[in-house]
Amino acid sequence: MSTSLQSPAPKLAPTLTVVGSINLDITATANRLPSPGETVGGGVLRQQPGGKGANQAVAAARLTGHSRMVGAVGQDDAGASLLSAMSAAGVEVQDVSRAEAATGTALVLVDGGGENQIVVCPGANASVSLEGVTFADDEAVLCQLEVDQEVVLEAARQTKGFFVLNAAPAAPIIPELLERCDLVIVNETEYQLIPALRDAPLVAVTYGGEGSAIFVDGERVAGAPAVRVTDIANTIGAGDAFCAALVLALQSGLEYTHALSVANAVGADAVRDSSSQPALQPLEHYVEATRTAAQPA
Repeated sequence: MSTSLQSPAPKLAPTLTVVGSINLDITATANRLPSPGETVGGGVLRQQPGGKGANQAVAAARLTGHSRMVGAVGQDDAGASLLSAMSAAGVEVQDVSRAEAATGTALVLVDGGGENQIVVCPGANASVSLEGVTFADDEAVLCQLEVDQEVVLEAARQTKGFFVLNAAPAAPIIPELLERCDLVIVNETEYQLIPALRDAPLVAVTYGGEGSAIFVDGERVAGAPAVRVTDIANTIGAGDAFCAALVLALQSGLEYTHALSVANAVGADAVRDSSSQPALQPLEHYVEATRTAAQPA
């Protein structure tokens, strides 16, 4: 992967497969989040598609026109609805199984500034399997830690192309899994909570309003400032959109700084949307919009 200062023209949109969680998000939005033992009134309730895996797959599909999801939902109305929503966004869902368990659910509280608290009930996500799933030689594979880590390890073993782990939620990582990662993506809190990442070959870290950076063998080699956003609607899907965009940008041949700038711009658009699976422009839009900013002065 090039770290030169010049950004080559992007390649044809790469193929991205996401292995991970699919949830129904039940979201209550209020002016502020309650303290322990406190009840806050005046909330607005909404149900929408979610799950880190599904969010990333949908973001990839909206950026490039297509992606693939490997996961599991229940044999219930929620599962059918989530499959329909992903398919409508351009995600191939033939490798999403229907489990006996209920579809995974996330209970989300969001305040007026977009900050959130989340409780996840895994449900069918505990049944994710790679049985019968194959990966092409040129396929990038993106996983998270909302499904069994042994499944993620098996995905890493089977990946012939570029394997990426979004190590969220933070947890100790199986040593073999970390060794097989071509890229690990975390936020600054997760980076602090997983000491093994200090020695990882390639790590991308997000810093919220301070932007993002890439570390090679523990050394910071690139960074990009955040895009200033004043009209924040929801921060839940922003990190997932960032992950999908960064993988696609790197796979398209962009150098590190430009790829981070693209991912930051995608994340900024995501927080302006109230959905956990926000509407996005094509990847090429963000590549061109950030091209000048990514060049050295």
